Amino acid sequence: MTIVTEYDWQSDTFTHHTDRAAWRAAVAEIAAKAHEKLPECNGRVDSAVKIVLAGDVALLADGTARVASQSNGTTTYHIVNGHCDCKDFAKAPHGFCKHRLSAAIARRAHELITAKLAAVPTGQAEPPRQPTPTPLPEAPASVNVRVLIGGREVQWTLRDTDEARLAERLTALLARYPVEPPATAPMGQAAQPTPEGGCVRHAVQMKLNHGKDGRQWYSHRLGDGSWCKGK
Repeated sequence: MTIVTEYDWQSDTFTHHTDRAAWRAAVAEIAAKAHEKLPECNGRVDSAVKIVLAGDVALLADGTARVASQSNGTTTYHIVNGHCDCKDFAKAPHGFCKHRLSAAIARRAHELITAKLAAVPTGQAEPPRQPTPTPLPEAPASVNVRVLIGGREVQWTLRDTDEARLAERLTALLARYPVEPPATAPMGQAAQPTPEGGCVRHAVQMKLNHGKDGRQWYSHRLGDGSWCKGK
């Protein structure tokens, strides 16, 4: 957040340039305090905020302010020592007409931004704002499949915008990794004993599972997501 103050000697005014979002946030913060402190002036506070955000408040070097009229393009009201020369000043609660309020909000907002800038160590720039990440859209069609590659169970996730095309891709993937039939012993030879936890149907090592009741069993997941206990 940066702020630059320029002085115009001909009009005797200060012009402040600052980050738009930071300026609006500072004005909103000061306005919220004004609403809380002056509830009887809530309508005038809202009008004052509009004047400030429209850039119609000029803070002068002598501490006074000039506020442009919202109903007359040629009229300007002067705020001097908390006094405004508009007609509403005498009727407003505690003399807080919208012009006096707008000058006060603008001045306090500038002071707030200046204080925040002073809190940043010299030579250290304020960290850049990180853009809000946009969530990635969910794929219209997706499928998860588990296959055995090199004796290891691997999960593939396929996503597409068309279910028919996704089905074709799934068929091609499964064709690359067919389910291997269980090994059988040559005729006349005794079958080799299956190691503990080995699946005789798919010739893979299964995982040992433990139940809460103390039971134990071996199983492994197939490519279609179902479980096989080797039987």
